[in-house]
This record gives sequence, structure tokens and C-alpha cells, in this order.
Amino acid sequence: MRTLLAFPVILLSVILQSSVVSGVRLLSGTADLPLVMLAAWALWDEVDAVWHWAIATAILVGFVSGVSWVVFMAGYVAVVALARVFRMRVWQAPLLAMFSVTFLGTILIHLFTLLSLRLTGVTIPFQDAFGLLVLPGILLNLLLAIPVYAVMRDLARWVYPSPEVE
Repeated sequence: MRTLLAFPVILLSVILQSSVVSGVRLLSGTADLPLVMLAAWALWDEVDAVWHWAIATAILVGFVSGVSWVVFMAGYVAVVALARVFRMRVWQAPLLAMFSVTFLGTILIHLFTLLSLRLTGVTIPFQDAFGLLVLPGILLNLLLAIPVYAVMRDLARWVYPSPEVE
């Protein structure tokens, strides 16, 4: 039952990404709502099906994106792995871990995307890509990190309730 919850949440995040969030631009950069959602979900100890979420999200985002799904598969799985490592290391400051994973994950996704574009013959100067795409994308993702973290925290507490002490 808990695994089935992934489908509506992932579908909602990808729909919001493709319709609303991608319309909010800073220079040429946009936020990546599915990435931030996966980072927030992976930071919770109780969550055990986060790898399924990463794979399903990567396939769905790759389907609606113009970039190969392999880019998102590698990027989102790396974000989940990074979040799991940060969860063990920075467990007393979950919001700091959220910001760190969002920052590093955004850089990874953009690097994978630029590498994929180079392999297909599209050349974008690194300075332009960094200044117009990566930095604004990082800023927008960090702005999304706090509200998405709060929503995913409430969802994780609802799906994985802690045992009540009597």
C-alpha cells in the first residue's frame, strides 16, 4: 500500500513540473520539482521504497522531457544515494542536509544533461550554461526546498506513523 502512494505523488510532481514550475524562469534556468521531492523523501529514516520512487520518477520525467531518460535515471538515483549518505552523516540538521542534497543534485543533473547534449552534438559553452542555467536552477531549487521538505515530511509522518507511547 505504501509503495502505491508513489504513483500519485510522482505523477503530481511531474505534472506540476511540466505545467507550472517550468514556467517560472530565472534567466534561462528552471526549478526541478521532482528532484527536490525525491531529495526530501529520501532524507526520512522510515522510508524504505525510495529507490523505486527514483526509478519511476526518472522514467516519467524522461518521457516528458526532451533529454534522454538515462540522464534522469543516473541523476535521480545519484540524488537518492546522496540523500541516504547525508541522512546518516548530518542527521541532527535535516534542513541542512536538504539544502546540501538539493544543491549537489542540481549540479549533477545539469552536468549529466550538458554531457548528454554534447554527446548528441549540441554544444553549449560551459560558462554560458553555468551562468544562465545551473546557477539560476540551483537558486530556484533551494527556494523550493523548504516548502517541499515540509510537505514531504508531513506525508512521511502520515504514511509511516511513529508508534505512540502510552
